[in-house]
Order: sequence, then C-alpha cells, then structure tokens
Amino acid sequence: MRRGLISVAIFVAFAAIFTLSRHSLHSTSSTTTTVTAPTSGSTTTTLASMTTCQGSDFRGEYNEGEGAAGTIVASVTLTKVTTGTCTVDGYPLLTLQDQSGAVFSSTTSDQSPVQFPAAAANKPPTSHTVTNGASITFALGYSDVPVGTETCPSAVTISVQFSKNGSTTTVTPSYALEPCNAATIWVSPFY
Repeated sequence: MRRGLISVAIFVAFAAIFTLSRHSLHSTSSTTTTVTAPTSGSTTTTLASMTTCQGSDFRGEYNEGEGAAGTIVASVTLTKVTTGTCTVDGYPLLTLQDQSGAVFSSTTSDQSPVQFPAAAANKPPTSHTVTNGASITFALGYSDVPVGTETCPSAVTISVQFSKNGSTTTVTPSYALEPCNAATIWVSPFY
C-alpha cells in the first residue's frame, strides 16, 4: 500500500511540474506600469510603451554635402512635428523618385566605403527617443561616376522610412542626386 501511495505522489508531482512548466513557456502576459503622483488628490497615469517613429511624424531637410573624387556625401535632418514620443533605431530606408514622380530602382546600403564627415555617422546604430521639436540625422553618400556605359538616374525627391511598411517623409534636395553603380546610396545609422 505504501508503495502505491509513493507512486501516486510521484505521479502527481510530475504532472504538477509538467503542467506548470508548460504554462510558463506558453503563457503571455501584459504589464502596465502605474505611477501615482502625491498631490492633494490622487492621480494615476499609465505609461504606454514606446512606439517606432513614422515618417509622417517628421519634416525632412536635405543638408547639401560635399564631393571629391567621384563621391558625394550629404546628410538629412528629420524634425518631429507631431506630439508624443517615439523611438528610432537602425538605418533609414530610402526610395528615390525622378522629376516625373516615378520611383526608380535603387539600392540602399549600410556598408559605406567612405567615412562620413560627422563622427556619429560612422558609429553602430543606437536607439533614440524623439519628442516633438527634436531632430535626428543620417548621412548618405553615393558615387556619381558611371560604370561602363551606365546612365546614372536623377533623383529629385527622397522618401525616408524608419521601418519597412511604415509611412514616409519626403525630402527635396536643392540639386538632383545622380547615384551611379546601379543607383546605390550608402547610409549611416540615425544619429
């Protein structure tokens, strides 16, 4: 009889451990942080998690750059024009358009063969929290020397995204960009 009770106890313990371990592996939970401010009345504020910035929250400005030995470098400053706070991380996604507004095939690369003038542009990506009126920047560069018989396209607008399938902000340089080498644009991380 004693042996039977021990076997049942071991089985129950095993079943409990198995059930609890499955629950902890497959359960989802949501955490809300509540902050109560000490005032004459009680106020409760729920802190929302940060969201990824959207291009439509920003106004863009193309900062004319410099060129030497067939390489052009410049930067784009994006200023948040909407309320709230969001985060930016990684590299910009660019879409180039010609004078008629047509999008043309281009390549955006985070592997630049040149050093950008701003030291921060040459560092690894970091996360940035952006509030209304704050700005972030990224550097860009390209070769304007045709390869073989290549005709380099002329981009009069640049659409900038923070994440794939996110909204864009449009930046218009004073002079058209003419990236060669299959319209490759090198970009820095946001800084």
